[in-house]
Amino acid sequence: MHVMAVSTISDEAGFWDSLKEAYGHLPTGVKWPLAVASTDGTRAVNILVHDSVDGVRSLFERYTGPFATTECFEADAANAVGLPR
Repeated sequence: MHVMAVSTISDEAGFWDSLKEAYGHLPTGVKWPLAVASTDGTRAVNILVHDSVDGVRSLFERYTGPFATTECFEADAANAVGLPR
């Protein structure tokens, strides 16, 4: 499933450094096709392909917890534009 991770960032440098580390330690089978930030650096949206929302939530809490608050949701892939299938 596609999972959206929407973050409110309190420490931009720490957040992106931790995301790069998380990307290097993805569990087998997980894909991460999108990571994008707002121009002011206070928000980010990431899309991951994972078997559970809880798995993405756990990944983000482990790596970005000190730098952001992240909410995770299953994406509505059937109505999305541009998501890889």
